[in-house]
Amino acid sequence: MLDDRARGLLGAAALLGAAGVALGAFGAHALRARLDARALEIWDTAVRYHGIHAAALLAIALSPLAASLRGAGWLFALGIVLFSGSLYALALGGPRLLGPITPLGGLAFIAGWLWIAKAAFTRA
Repeated sequence: MLDDRARGLLGAAALLGAAGVALGAFGAHALRARLDARALEIWDTAVRYHGIHAAALLAIALSPLAASLRGAGWLFALGIVLFSGSLYALALGGPRLLGPITPLGGLAFIAGWLWIAKAAFTRA
């Protein structure tokens, strides 16, 4: 049975996972004829990192260690919004000033993975 804290992570994982699949399909079908090769490459990178981290968030939510990994899960969610979100916008022609947001999302991803490593090597 999930506790209430893990439920929030599970809901975020489900919604972000569904959005990742939808955005991947949108890119493959609706955008293929509208964007140039570089923009499609940016879109594909956004979808790849979005999907990987939505799956990692799901694993955290369902883990028996969910309570100690919650922070990592929310960092992954933040990373998806900042990293993938800024890349989606840039691929669609958004302002270049969004570019500096992408690395902040990458830092959130790295921090999430380091959170997991810390939990693995720390005795509770």
